[in-house]
Amino acid sequence: MSSPQEPAPDKSPEPSGVDLARVALRAAKEQARARGDAAQQKKQARRGGLRSGARADGRDPMALGSAINRLISERGWEAPAAVGGVMGRWPEIVGEDVAKHCEPERYDEDERVLIVRCDSTAWATNLRLLAPTLVARLNEDLGHGAVRVIKVQGPAGPPRRYGPLRAPGSTGPGDTYG
Repeated sequence: MSSPQEPAPDKSPEPSGVDLARVALRAAKEQARARGDAAQQKKQARRGGLRSGARADGRDPMALGSAINRLISERGWEAPAAVGGVMGRWPEIVGEDVAKHCEPERYDEDERVLIVRCDSTAWATNLRLLAPTLVARLNEDLGHGAVRVIKVQGPAGPPRRYGPLRAPGSTGPGDTYG
C-alpha cells in the first residue's frame, strides 16, 4: 500500500542505465561506420574515382517517404506536419456539415493556435461553441498541447473603397458601428 504522501509513479519512466548504454553504443557504432565509409571513399578516390559496388552505401537513392520523414525530423517540423495532416483530414475530424462551411486557414506554431474561417457568422458562432471539444479532439490526435486555442473568424467583408461621397480619412460604417 502506498501512503497518500508518496507521489504517483510517472507513466513514462526515465531511461535506466542499460537503456542509456544501448543508446550510446548505437551512436558509437553509427559514428564508426561513418568514419569507415569516409575512409573507403577516400581510398577509392585515390584509385581512380568512386565506384558503385554491390553493397549499399551512402550514395544509394533513398525512398521518397523516408527522405521526407528524415527531413521533417532533422528540421523539427513534426508538429507543423501533423497539423498539416489535420487540415487535410478536416472533414473527418469536424464532420461533413461543419467542413462545408468552416475551413482551417493556418496554424501558428509558436502560439499553438489554429485559425479557422467560416462562411457565415452563424457558422462562426456554432464553431466557437464547439471549439473546446475540437481542441480536445485535435490534441488527442496530435499529442497533448499541440493546439491550445482555435480562433474562429467570420466571413471577410468586401474591401472598403473610396468614392465620391466619402469623407477623407473615413473608414465607412465601421467608424460609427464597429
